[in-house]
Amino acid sequence: MSIDFARETNRFASLVGSKRGSIFELAFIVAVAISLALAVQSWAVKPYQIPSASMKPTLDVGQRVLVNRFSERLGGDPEIGDVTVFHPPVNAVPTEQGSDSLPKCGVQAPERVSGQACPRPGAAPAEENFIKRVVAGPGDQLMIIDGMPIVNGDAVKGDWRIIPCREDLSCDYPRAITIPPDHYFMMGDNRPSSDDSRFWGPVPRDWIIGQAFATYWPPQRIGSL
Repeated sequence: MSIDFARETNRFASLVGSKRGSIFELAFIVAVAISLALAVQSWAVKPYQIPSASMKPTLDVGQRVLVNRFSERLGGDPEIGDVTVFHPPVNAVPTEQGSDSLPKCGVQAPERVSGQACPRPGAAPAEENFIKRVVAGPGDQLMIIDGMPIVNGDAVKGDWRIIPCREDLSCDYPRAITIPPDHYFMMGDNRPSSDDSRFWGPVPRDWIIGQAFATYWPPQRIGSL
């Protein structure tokens, strides 16, 4: 029996080329998938882990949420009740370089008086991310009674749960403030244990990263927000 060495050589080369092509195609698909995933995370949806107890009972420490960044990038505005990820002012984060010398309520709020929540933020955003709930928006008149935001004369009502203040003095600010244009007032659902806009002021629109819309970890807490 004779063997056509030329034909077999060509066949082997074809098989090798086919396998190389398949490997290249697989590598290309994986690279595209990773690129798309990174693009989606950067522009549309990003995961975040809850670092503190300030949003209990809605969100626990270590719980993970998905944040919609797409609507903010397209110019969508937060609404009262939204759970939002944002950059706080630098004076809200003691670990930031130089922030220890800044007043808690920020350098832009010399007009603050007794019985008022902080009316304005600091001059610059911190690199750290916070997650809180929007309780008032641009132009709203806000005062806080027993931890409940009173916006334009009416108590804010929502289907979320909060931890009540129980005579905590930081939960009563009966003197109204006006939220500046393009700013949002943030509060944690754990009213007695939340470092929020009551102390360091409303958050500029440009500092907002996105709205948390779902929880995905742990499995027993999967759901929408």
